[in-house]
Amino acid sequence: MDTGESSTEPRSTEPRSTEPGSTESGTPAADETPPSRRGWRRWAMDTRPLRVPAYRRLWSSTIVTAVGSQLTAVAVPKQIYDITGSSAWVGAASMAGLLPLIVFALWGGAVADTMDRRKLLLVTNSGIAVTSVLFWLQAVSGLDSVAALMVLLAVQQAFWGLNAPARNASIARLVPEGQLPATNALGSTVMQTGQVVGPLLAGVLIPVIGLPELYLIDALALCATVWAVYRLPSLPPLASAVARRAGVREIAEGFRYISAHKVLLLSFLADIVAMVFGMPRALFPQLASETYAPYGEGLALGLLFAAIPIGAVLGGLFSGTFSRARRHGWMVIGAVVAWGVAITGFGLSGSLWLAVVFLAAAGVADMVSMVFRGAILLSAATDEMRGRMQGVFTVVVAGGPRLADVLHGTAGSVFGARAAVAGGGLLVVIVMLTLAFAVPALRRYWI
Repeated sequence: MDTGESSTEPRSTEPRSTEPGSTESGTPAADETPPSRRGWRRWAMDTRPLRVPAYRRLWSSTIVTAVGSQLTAVAVPKQIYDITGSSAWVGAASMAGLLPLIVFALWGGAVADTMDRRKLLLVTNSGIAVTSVLFWLQAVSGLDSVAALMVLLAVQQAFWGLNAPARNASIARLVPEGQLPATNALGSTVMQTGQVVGPLLAGVLIPVIGLPELYLIDALALCATVWAVYRLPSLPPLASAVARRAGVREIAEGFRYISAHKVLLLSFLADIVAMVFGMPRALFPQLASETYAPYGEGLALGLLFAAIPIGAVLGGLFSGTFSRARRHGWMVIGAVVAWGVAITGFGLSGSLWLAVVFLAAAGVADMVSMVFRGAILLSAATDEMRGRMQGVFTVVVAGGPRLADVLHGTAGSVFGARAAVAGGGLLVVIVMLTLAFAVPALRRYWI
Protein backbone atom coordinates (compact mmCIF):
# COMPACT_ATOMS: atom_id res chain seq x y z
CA MET A 1 0.00 0.00 0.00
CA ASP A 2 1.44 3.35 -1.04
CA THR A 3 1.85 5.76 1.87
CA GLY A 4 3.29 8.58 -0.19
CA GLU A 5 6.84 8.01 1.05
CA SER A 6 8.44 6.99 -2.20
CA SER A 7 5.86 7.56 -4.89
CA THR A 8 3.40 10.14 -6.03
CA GLU A 9 1.11 7.64 -7.71
CA PRO A 10 -2.52 7.62 -6.61
CA ARG A 11 -3.40 5.15 -3.86
CA SER A 12 -5.31 1.98 -4.62
CA THR A 13 -8.46 1.14 -2.71
CA GLU A 14 -8.10 -1.73 -0.21
CA PRO A 15 -10.75 -4.48 0.11
CA ARG A 16 -13.58 -3.74 2.51
CA SER A 17 -16.51 -5.69 3.87
CA THR A 18 -19.91 -5.72 2.22
CA GLU A 19 -22.15 -3.01 3.72
CA PRO A 20 -24.78 -0.50 2.64
CA GLY A 21 -23.28 1.58 -0.11
CA SER A 22 -20.90 -1.25 -1.05
CA THR A 23 -20.65 -3.48 -4.07
CA GLU A 24 -21.11 -7.23 -3.79
CA SER A 25 -17.36 -7.72 -3.72
CA GLY A 26 -17.15 -5.80 -0.47
CA THR A 27 -15.69 -2.53 -1.73
CA PRO A 28 -17.68 0.69 -1.23
CA ALA A 29 -19.35 1.88 -4.38
CA ALA A 30 -17.01 3.74 -6.67
CA ASP A 31 -16.62 7.41 -5.96
CA GLU A 32 -18.14 8.57 -9.20
CA THR A 33 -17.38 12.15 -10.04
CA PRO A 34 -20.69 14.04 -10.11
CA PRO A 35 -21.49 16.68 -12.68
CA SER A 36 -19.71 19.94 -11.91
CA ARG A 37 -21.81 22.10 -9.63
CA ARG A 38 -22.72 25.63 -10.52
CA GLY A 39 -23.22 28.83 -8.57
CA TRP A 40 -23.20 28.63 -4.79
CA ARG A 41 -23.28 24.82 -4.90
CA ARG A 42 -19.62 24.82 -5.94
CA TRP A 43 -18.73 26.34 -2.56
CA ALA A 44 -21.20 24.54 -0.30
CA MET A 45 -20.43 21.48 1.80
CA ASP A 46 -20.06 18.23 -0.15
CA THR A 47 -22.91 16.02 1.07
CA ARG A 48 -22.26 12.92 -1.06
CA PRO A 49 -21.42 10.74 1.97
CA LEU A 50 -24.98 11.26 3.24
CA ARG A 51 -26.21 9.12 0.35
CA VAL A 52 -24.92 6.09 2.29
CA PRO A 53 -27.81 5.21 4.66
CA ALA A 54 -25.63 3.84 7.48
CA TYR A 55 -23.38 6.89 7.55
CA ARG A 56 -26.36 9.24 7.21
CA ARG A 57 -27.96 7.76 10.34
CA LEU A 58 -24.69 7.95 12.27
CA TRP A 59 -24.09 11.56 11.22
CA SER A 60 -27.67 12.59 11.99
CA SER A 61 -27.38 11.24 15.53
CA THR A 62 -24.24 13.31 15.99
CA ILE A 63 -26.24 16.50 15.44
CA VAL A 64 -28.13 15.75 18.67
CA THR A 65 -25.27 14.39 20.76
CA ALA A 66 -22.83 17.18 19.78
CA VAL A 67 -25.05 19.63 21.62
CA GLY A 68 -25.96 17.23 24.43
CA SER A 69 -22.33 16.45 25.27
CA GLN A 70 -21.61 20.15 25.60
CA LEU A 71 -24.44 20.49 28.12
CA THR A 72 -22.63 18.00 30.35
CA ALA A 73 -19.30 19.70 29.61
CA VAL A 74 -20.78 22.92 31.05
CA ALA A 75 -22.74 21.29 33.87
CA VAL A 76 -19.83 19.40 35.48
CA PRO A 77 -17.51 22.39 36.07
CA LYS A 78 -20.50 24.56 37.03
CA GLN A 79 -21.62 22.06 39.66
CA ILE A 80 -18.10 21.63 41.02
CA TYR A 81 -17.67 25.38 41.31
CA ASP A 82 -21.06 25.72 43.01
CA ILE A 83 -20.01 23.11 45.59
CA THR A 84 -16.46 24.36 46.26
CA GLY A 85 -16.36 27.98 45.11
CA SER A 86 -12.87 27.15 43.78
CA SER A 87 -11.59 27.24 40.20
CA ALA A 88 -8.69 25.04 41.33
CA TRP A 89 -11.14 22.19 41.91
CA VAL A 90 -12.60 22.77 38.45
CA GLY A 91 -9.11 22.41 36.96
CA ALA A 92 -8.41 19.29 39.04
CA ALA A 93 -11.59 17.69 37.77
CA SER A 94 -10.54 18.35 34.18
CA MET A 95 -7.22 16.62 34.78
CA ALA A 96 -9.00 13.72 36.53
CA GLY A 97 -10.67 12.90 33.23
CA LEU A 98 -7.49 13.21 31.13
CA LEU A 99 -5.59 10.12 32.33
CA PRO A 100 -8.51 7.69 31.80
CA LEU A 101 -9.09 9.22 28.36
CA ILE A 102 -5.46 8.68 27.35
CA VAL A 103 -5.21 5.13 28.71
CA PHE A 104 -8.53 3.91 27.35
CA ALA A 105 -8.15 5.64 23.98
CA LEU A 106 -4.89 3.78 23.37
CA TRP A 107 -6.36 0.49 24.57
CA GLY A 108 -9.66 1.17 22.82
CA GLY A 109 -7.84 1.59 19.52
CA ALA A 110 -6.33 -1.87 19.94
CA VAL A 111 -9.72 -3.32 20.93
CA ALA A 112 -11.35 -1.73 17.86
CA ASP A 113 -8.90 -3.66 15.66
CA THR A 114 -9.77 -7.03 17.22
CA MET A 115 -13.58 -7.13 17.44
CA ASP A 116 -16.74 -6.05 15.66
CA ARG A 117 -16.63 -2.24 15.89
CA ARG A 118 -20.41 -2.02 15.87
CA LYS A 119 -20.60 -4.10 19.08
CA LEU A 120 -17.91 -1.99 20.70
CA LEU A 121 -19.80 1.18 19.79
CA LEU A 122 -23.03 -0.23 21.24
CA VAL A 123 -21.34 -1.04 24.54
CA THR A 124 -19.46 2.24 24.89
CA ASN A 125 -22.30 4.53 23.82
CA SER A 126 -24.60 2.74 26.27
CA GLY A 127 -21.95 3.21 28.96
CA ILE A 128 -21.71 6.93 28.27
CA ALA A 129 -25.50 7.21 28.43
CA VAL A 130 -25.66 5.37 31.77
CA THR A 131 -22.93 7.66 33.13
CA SER A 132 -25.01 10.70 32.14
CA VAL A 133 -27.99 9.23 33.99
CA LEU A 134 -25.78 8.79 37.08
CA PHE A 135 -24.68 12.42 36.76
CA TRP A 136 -28.36 13.37 36.78
CA LEU A 137 -29.16 11.18 39.80
CA GLN A 138 -26.38 12.62 41.93
CA ALA A 139 -27.44 16.14 41.00
CA VAL A 140 -31.15 15.71 41.79
CA SER A 141 -30.35 13.88 45.03
CA GLY A 142 -28.33 16.83 46.32
CA LEU A 143 -25.28 14.63 46.97
CA ASP A 144 -22.91 17.60 46.51
CA SER A 145 -19.82 15.37 46.36
CA VAL A 146 -16.85 16.51 44.31
CA ALA A 147 -15.32 13.05 44.66
CA ALA A 148 -18.42 11.45 43.11
CA LEU A 149 -18.35 13.94 40.24
CA MET A 150 -14.68 13.27 39.56
CA VAL A 151 -15.20 9.50 39.58
CA LEU A 152 -18.15 9.78 37.19
CA LEU A 153 -16.14 12.09 34.94
CA ALA A 154 -13.24 9.62 34.89
CA VAL A 155 -15.60 6.75 34.00
CA GLN A 156 -17.29 8.78 31.28
CA GLN A 157 -13.94 9.76 29.75
CA ALA A 158 -12.83 6.12 29.85
CA PHE A 159 -15.92 5.10 27.87
CA TRP A 160 -15.29 7.98 25.47
CA GLY A 161 -11.68 6.84 25.02
CA LEU A 162 -12.93 3.37 24.09
CA ASN A 163 -15.62 4.78 21.81
CA ALA A 164 -13.83 7.40 19.71
CA PRO A 165 -11.26 5.16 17.95
CA ALA A 166 -13.91 2.60 16.96
CA ARG A 167 -16.30 5.28 15.71
CA ASN A 168 -13.71 7.08 13.61
CA ALA A 169 -12.17 3.87 12.25
CA SER A 170 -15.61 2.62 11.17
CA ILE A 171 -16.20 5.52 8.80
CA ALA A 172 -13.74 4.23 6.21
CA ARG A 173 -15.79 1.02 6.01
CA LEU A 174 -18.99 2.96 5.27
CA VAL A 175 -18.05 5.49 2.57
CA PRO A 176 -15.76 5.43 -0.52
CA GLU A 177 -12.17 6.54 0.04
CA GLY A 178 -12.51 9.56 -2.23
CA GLN A 179 -15.29 10.92 0.00
CA LEU A 180 -13.33 10.76 3.26
CA PRO A 181 -12.45 14.49 3.27
CA ALA A 182 -16.13 15.35 2.73
CA THR A 183 -17.07 12.92 5.50
CA ASN A 184 -14.61 14.54 7.91
CA ALA A 185 -15.93 17.98 6.99
CA LEU A 186 -19.50 16.89 7.75
CA GLY A 187 -18.56 15.38 11.11
CA SER A 188 -16.22 18.17 12.20
CA THR A 189 -18.75 20.86 11.29
CA VAL A 190 -21.39 19.25 13.48
CA MET A 191 -19.00 18.90 16.41
CA GLN A 192 -17.80 22.50 16.11
CA THR A 193 -21.38 23.72 15.88
CA GLY A 194 -22.11 21.82 19.09
CA GLN A 195 -19.22 23.62 20.79
CA VAL A 196 -20.84 26.94 19.93
CA VAL A 197 -24.52 26.12 20.45
CA GLY A 198 -24.17 23.76 23.43
CA PRO A 199 -22.61 26.20 25.93
CA LEU A 200 -24.97 28.98 24.83
CA LEU A 201 -27.96 26.68 25.27
CA ALA A 202 -26.68 25.57 28.68
CA GLY A 203 -26.44 29.19 29.78
CA VAL A 204 -30.06 29.74 28.76
CA LEU A 205 -31.43 26.49 30.24
CA ILE A 206 -29.77 26.51 33.68
CA PRO A 207 -31.88 29.43 35.02
CA VAL A 208 -35.04 27.94 33.46
CA ILE A 209 -34.94 24.18 34.17
CA GLY A 210 -31.97 23.87 36.50
CA LEU A 211 -28.55 22.28 36.21
CA PRO A 212 -29.46 18.58 36.87
CA GLU A 213 -31.71 18.42 33.82
CA LEU A 214 -28.75 19.19 31.54
CA TYR A 215 -27.36 15.75 32.39
CA LEU A 216 -30.71 14.13 31.64
CA ILE A 217 -30.99 15.86 28.27
CA ASP A 218 -27.52 14.54 27.37
CA ALA A 219 -28.54 11.01 28.37
CA LEU A 220 -31.67 11.18 26.23
CA ALA A 221 -29.68 12.57 23.30
CA LEU A 222 -27.32 9.61 23.52
CA CYS A 223 -30.26 7.30 22.83
CA ALA A 224 -30.20 8.64 19.26
CA THR A 225 -26.60 7.52 18.90
CA VAL A 226 -27.30 4.07 20.35
CA TRP A 227 -30.15 3.66 17.86
CA ALA A 228 -27.98 4.79 14.93
CA VAL A 229 -25.19 2.39 15.93
CA TYR A 230 -27.69 -0.46 16.33
CA ARG A 231 -28.75 0.12 12.70
CA LEU A 232 -25.16 -0.09 11.44
CA PRO A 233 -24.03 -3.19 9.55
CA SER A 234 -21.69 -5.58 11.31
CA LEU A 235 -18.09 -4.28 11.23
CA PRO A 236 -15.87 -7.23 12.20
CA PRO A 237 -12.14 -7.36 11.41
CA LEU A 238 -11.61 -8.11 7.73
CA ALA A 239 -11.27 -11.77 6.80
CA SER A 240 -7.56 -11.33 6.13
CA ALA A 241 -6.89 -10.02 9.63
CA VAL A 242 -5.07 -12.38 12.02
CA ALA A 243 -6.92 -13.10 15.28
CA ARG A 244 -5.19 -11.39 18.22
CA ARG A 245 -5.75 -9.93 21.64
CA ALA A 246 -5.83 -6.24 22.55
CA GLY A 247 -2.95 -5.73 24.95
CA VAL A 248 0.22 -3.75 25.49
CA ARG A 249 1.95 -5.61 22.66
CA GLU A 250 -0.75 -4.55 20.18
CA ILE A 251 -0.62 -0.94 21.40
CA ALA A 252 3.16 -0.91 20.95
CA GLU A 253 2.68 -2.40 17.48
CA GLY A 254 0.53 0.61 16.63
CA PHE A 255 3.30 3.03 17.58
CA ARG A 256 5.82 1.02 15.54
CA TYR A 257 3.43 1.22 12.60
CA ILE A 258 3.30 5.01 12.92
CA SER A 259 7.09 5.32 13.06
CA ALA A 260 7.43 3.13 9.96
CA HIS A 261 4.96 5.20 7.93
CA LYS A 262 6.25 8.74 7.80
CA VAL A 263 3.10 10.25 6.34
CA LEU A 264 1.15 9.08 9.41
CA LEU A 265 3.86 10.29 11.77
CA LEU A 266 3.92 13.71 10.12
CA SER A 267 0.13 14.02 10.23
CA PHE A 268 0.32 13.59 14.03
CA LEU A 269 3.27 15.96 14.33
CA ALA A 270 1.42 18.59 12.29
CA ASP A 271 -1.41 18.62 14.82
CA ILE A 272 0.98 18.66 17.79
CA VAL A 273 2.91 21.60 16.31
CA ALA A 274 -0.26 23.58 15.61
CA MET A 275 -1.86 22.95 19.00
CA VAL A 276 1.11 23.06 21.38
CA PHE A 277 2.74 26.15 19.88
CA GLY A 278 -0.34 27.86 18.47
CA MET A 279 -3.37 27.32 20.75
CA PRO A 280 -3.42 30.40 23.03
CA ARG A 281 -6.73 29.84 24.87
CA ALA A 282 -4.99 29.93 28.27
CA LEU A 283 -4.18 33.59 27.58
CA PHE A 284 -7.71 34.63 26.61
CA PRO A 285 -8.65 35.78 30.13
CA GLN A 286 -5.48 37.86 30.42
CA LEU A 287 -5.96 39.40 26.99
CA ALA A 288 -9.61 40.18 27.74
CA SER A 289 -8.60 41.85 31.00
CA GLU A 290 -5.59 43.79 29.74
CA THR A 291 -5.56 44.31 25.96
CA TYR A 292 -9.29 44.31 25.18
CA ALA A 293 -10.69 45.65 28.47
CA PRO A 294 -12.00 48.88 26.82
CA TYR A 295 -14.44 46.73 24.82
CA GLY A 296 -15.81 45.14 27.98
CA GLU A 297 -13.99 42.24 29.59
CA GLY A 298 -16.97 39.87 29.50
CA LEU A 299 -17.75 40.60 25.84
CA ALA A 300 -14.09 40.24 24.88
CA LEU A 301 -13.69 36.91 26.67
CA GLY A 302 -16.82 35.44 25.10
CA LEU A 303 -15.82 36.53 21.61
CA LEU A 304 -12.29 35.17 21.96
CA PHE A 305 -13.52 31.74 23.02
CA ALA A 306 -16.24 31.63 20.35
CA ALA A 307 -14.21 32.92 17.39
CA ILE A 308 -12.23 29.76 16.53
CA PRO A 309 -15.26 27.40 16.63
CA ILE A 310 -17.31 29.88 14.59
CA GLY A 311 -14.55 30.04 11.97
CA ALA A 312 -14.38 26.25 11.90
CA VAL A 313 -18.14 26.01 11.34
CA LEU A 314 -17.93 28.50 8.46
CA GLY A 315 -15.06 26.50 6.99
CA GLY A 316 -17.19 23.38 7.19
CA LEU A 317 -20.23 24.99 5.60
CA PHE A 318 -18.10 26.07 2.64
CA SER A 319 -15.94 22.94 2.58
CA GLY A 320 -16.96 22.27 -1.02
CA THR A 321 -14.17 24.70 -1.90
CA PHE A 322 -11.50 22.27 -0.70
CA SER A 323 -12.88 18.84 0.26
CA ARG A 324 -12.39 17.39 -3.26
CA ALA A 325 -8.66 18.20 -3.31
CA ARG A 326 -6.45 15.16 -3.86
CA ARG A 327 -3.15 16.57 -2.59
CA HIS A 328 -3.99 15.78 1.01
CA GLY A 329 -0.44 16.29 2.26
CA TRP A 330 -0.11 19.78 0.84
CA MET A 331 -3.55 20.68 2.20
CA VAL A 332 -2.41 19.77 5.73
CA ILE A 333 0.84 21.71 5.36
CA GLY A 334 -0.94 24.77 3.99
CA ALA A 335 -3.65 24.66 6.67
CA VAL A 336 -1.16 24.44 9.56
CA VAL A 337 0.92 27.29 8.12
CA ALA A 338 -2.25 29.37 7.67
CA TRP A 339 -3.19 28.61 11.29
CA GLY A 340 0.22 29.87 12.44
CA VAL A 341 -0.06 33.06 10.36
CA ALA A 342 -3.56 33.75 11.71
CA ILE A 343 -2.48 33.19 15.33
CA THR A 344 0.48 35.53 14.77
CA GLY A 345 -1.90 38.16 13.43
CA PHE A 346 -4.12 37.67 16.47
CA GLY A 347 -1.17 38.22 18.80
CA LEU A 348 -0.27 41.47 17.04
CA SER A 349 -3.84 42.80 17.03
CA GLY A 350 -4.73 45.64 19.37
CA SER A 351 -8.31 45.76 18.11
CA LEU A 352 -10.76 43.20 19.49
CA TRP A 353 -12.65 42.95 16.20
CA LEU A 354 -9.48 42.40 14.20
CA ALA A 355 -8.43 39.79 16.75
CA VAL A 356 -11.75 37.99 16.29
CA VAL A 357 -11.28 38.00 12.51
CA PHE A 358 -7.81 36.45 12.85
CA LEU A 359 -9.10 33.81 15.27
CA ALA A 360 -12.00 32.99 12.94
CA ALA A 361 -9.51 32.63 10.08
CA ALA A 362 -7.52 30.28 12.32
CA GLY A 363 -10.72 28.29 12.84
CA VAL A 364 -11.17 27.90 9.07
CA ALA A 365 -7.57 26.70 8.77
CA ASP A 366 -8.12 24.28 11.65
CA MET A 367 -11.16 22.82 9.88
CA VAL A 368 -9.12 22.24 6.69
CA SER A 369 -6.37 20.60 8.73
CA MET A 370 -8.86 18.35 10.58
CA VAL A 371 -10.49 17.27 7.33
CA PHE A 372 -7.31 16.16 5.60
CA ARG A 373 -5.44 14.81 8.62
CA GLY A 374 -8.48 12.66 9.32
CA ALA A 375 -8.61 11.52 5.70
CA ILE A 376 -4.92 10.59 5.75
CA LEU A 377 -5.33 8.55 8.92
CA LEU A 378 -8.20 6.58 7.39
CA SER A 379 -6.74 6.10 3.93
CA ALA A 380 -3.01 5.62 4.61
CA ALA A 381 -3.51 2.94 7.29
CA THR A 382 -4.76 -0.59 6.70
CA ASP A 383 -8.10 -1.50 8.25
CA GLU A 384 -6.45 -3.75 10.83
CA MET A 385 -4.49 -0.73 12.14
CA ARG A 386 -7.13 2.00 11.88
CA GLY A 387 -8.44 1.58 15.42
CA ARG A 388 -4.99 2.05 16.92
CA MET A 389 -4.29 5.03 14.69
CA GLN A 390 -7.53 6.64 15.85
CA GLY A 391 -6.63 5.87 19.46
CA VAL A 392 -3.38 7.80 19.12
CA PHE A 393 -5.29 10.54 17.29
CA THR A 394 -7.72 10.85 20.22
CA VAL A 395 -4.81 11.20 22.66
CA VAL A 396 -3.13 13.85 20.51
CA VAL A 397 -6.33 15.86 20.15
CA ALA A 398 -7.02 15.68 23.90
CA GLY A 399 -3.47 16.23 25.12
CA GLY A 400 -2.17 18.88 22.71
CA PRO A 401 -4.39 21.77 23.89
CA ARG A 402 -3.68 20.94 27.54
CA LEU A 403 0.08 21.09 26.92
CA ALA A 404 -0.55 24.36 25.11
CA ASP A 405 -2.33 25.74 28.18
CA VAL A 406 0.77 25.08 30.30
CA LEU A 407 3.22 26.42 27.69
CA HIS A 408 1.26 29.58 26.85
CA GLY A 409 0.39 30.30 30.46
CA THR A 410 4.08 30.19 31.37
CA ALA A 411 5.22 32.15 28.31
CA GLY A 412 2.52 34.77 28.88
CA SER A 413 3.76 35.35 32.42
CA VAL A 414 7.36 35.74 31.23
CA PHE A 415 7.05 37.59 27.91
CA GLY A 416 3.55 39.07 28.07
CA ALA A 417 0.37 37.67 26.54
CA ARG A 418 0.56 39.24 23.08
CA ALA A 419 4.24 38.42 22.61
CA ALA A 420 3.63 34.81 23.67
CA VAL A 421 0.74 34.43 21.21
CA ALA A 422 2.58 36.00 18.27
CA GLY A 423 5.76 34.06 19.02
CA GLY A 424 3.83 30.81 19.20
CA GLY A 425 2.21 31.49 15.83
CA LEU A 426 5.59 32.15 14.22
CA LEU A 427 6.96 28.92 15.71
CA VAL A 428 4.09 27.00 14.11
CA VAL A 429 4.99 28.38 10.66
CA ILE A 430 8.72 27.78 11.04
CA VAL A 431 8.49 24.27 12.48
CA MET A 432 5.81 23.10 10.04
CA LEU A 433 7.69 24.33 6.99
CA THR A 434 10.90 22.79 8.30
CA LEU A 435 9.19 19.41 8.78
CA ALA A 436 7.52 19.59 5.37
CA PHE A 437 10.73 20.20 3.47
CA ALA A 438 13.00 18.01 5.61
CA VAL A 439 10.73 14.96 5.27
CA PRO A 440 8.96 14.84 1.87
CA ALA A 441 6.48 12.06 2.72
CA LEU A 442 3.64 14.41 3.64
CA ARG A 443 3.93 16.76 0.68
CA ARG A 444 4.13 13.78 -1.70
CA TYR A 445 1.00 12.15 -0.35
CA TRP A 446 -2.14 12.25 -2.50
CA ILE A 447 -4.99 9.97 -3.56
